[in-house]
Amino acid sequence: MALEDIYTELIGEHSRNPEHKHALEGATCTLKGHNPSCGDEITLQIIVKDGKVADAAFTGVGCAISQASTDIMIDLIKGKTVEEAKTLAHKFIGMIKREITDEAELEDLDDALALQNVSNMPARVKCAVLAWHTLDDALSDTKK
Repeated sequence: MALEDIYTELIGEHSRNPEHKHALEGATCTLKGHNPSCGDEITLQIIVKDGKVADAAFTGVGCAISQASTDIMIDLIKGKTVEEAKTLAHKFIGMIKREITDEAELEDLDDALALQNVSNMPARVKCAVLAWHTLDDALSDTKK
C-alpha cells in the first residue's frame, strides 16, 4: 500500500470514528472555531493542568478534513506542555501553508503529516487548519 493511500485511510478513519468528539467535563478552556467559507464549526475543550494538556475534546460539524484534523490534533497534543502544543500548532499551520517543508522539522507532527497534501487544495486549507488556529488561540489565553 502506497504512503498516500495509508494517509487517505488515516484521514478517513479519524473523520468517520473520531475518538475525541464529545463534550469534555471540567474543561479549563473552551473556544469555538468557525470557517465561514464552508461552514465548518468546532468547539474545542481543553483541560490544562500543571502547564500540560491533560485532556481535550471537541464537538461540532464539518467536512472530513476538518473533523479528522481536529481528532488527530487532539491525539498529538494530549500530555504535551502548553508551549509544546502551541509549537505543534505553528508547525502544522506552517506545513499546510508550505512555509515549513523540512521533513525533519515536521517529523514530530506524526499522524498530522497525513494532511500535508491538503496544501495542494487551496479551498481545503482552511478546513485543515481550523482546529489548529483554534488551539493556538485557546492556549494563548490559558495561564501556564
